[in-house]
Amino acid sequence: MDSFDGLSFRSTCVTARIVTPDGVATDRPIEIRTSPLTGRRSRITFSRSGETEHGARHLPAPPPHAGQVAACPFCQPQLETKTPRFPPAFHTAGRMAQGGSILFPNLFPYAAYSAVSLFDDRHFVEIGTASPSVYKDSFLNCAAYLRRVHETDPAAVYMGIAQNHLPSAGGSLLHPHLQVHADRVAPNYHRFLAKRTRAYKTATGQALFSDILQHEKNDGRRTIGRTGEWEWLAAFAPEGFYEIWGILPGRTSVRRLGDAAWDDLARGVLNTQRFYRSLCRNGYNLGLLTVEQDDSGLELRVVMMVRSNYAAWVRNDHTSFETMLGDMATFQTPEETARLARPFWA
Repeated sequence: MDSFDGLSFRSTCVTARIVTPDGVATDRPIEIRTSPLTGRRSRITFSRSGETEHGARHLPAPPPHAGQVAACPFCQPQLETKTPRFPPAFHTAGRMAQGGSILFPNLFPYAAYSAVSLFDDRHFVEIGTASPSVYKDSFLNCAAYLRRVHETDPAAVYMGIAQNHLPSAGGSLLHPHLQVHADRVAPNYHRFLAKRTRAYKTATGQALFSDILQHEKNDGRRTIGRTGEWEWLAAFAPEGFYEIWGILPGRTSVRRLGDAAWDDLARGVLNTQRFYRSLCRNGYNLGLLTVEQDDSGLELRVVMMVRSNYAAWVRNDHTSFETMLGDMATFQTPEETARLARPFWA
């Protein structure tokens, strides 16, 4: 979508005609959906649900190094000597604390402002078993850091909070943590979302995510539940397996959120994790992007999606179809994802 392409939930079906090994002529349907947000297509390949996937029929055992506390730089007492500190001009204490969360600079930064926010001192926390309070503390620490960044460098408006849970999702350390970034240079998704939401507001006078949310609430098939003001739904055209969105309509700044909003977000994140755990999945990604400008039309949205299990002989969730053809291919409809997830919000 180059400028404004309306708000359209489009899908079409194609059919692959095959003869099965036992000689039966069979049609294999594939549904192709176009995202109302990005214009990108994703494919629901229904027949793949019958494939045997090693390592995903039960929740894998903890990683073999889940007990190696002494080798982890994020665990006590190594944290004090093995992790970096902020320059005194940025934060006099060197590290930021909020409840059980400690936040410090990323030793291998991705942006001009790049930090790590720990949950607590447990080295390994299985998916869906953390408490909302430790997530809330970590989120609050991220928000405080981003406020400090904004005070220091008001032009670094492209901000994000992310999580890579386990190495299959890109995590380099098991110790649970969030990553938080800010920069003057917009990452691709920030750049696209800022342009898309601005064009939509100019053309309609409305906020894009609020309108997507209202459409989905009217439809009802992909809505999941609420935690406070956060509204949760399955993505219409998923770009990852079991992709779930949490939308906070009308709010565009993480710097201005109160404690209650972070607590509600933490509860929704844990609900999603418990749903993923029920599917015997142990790895996932989380992302919350914001453009911290007063005229930003990008409402707050957290995106969560399952990744391949972290276990021996488990295949990657991205094949050549995703990396070379560019369409995400999942096997579960978003409507079924929402149906399966709803009990975790009850």
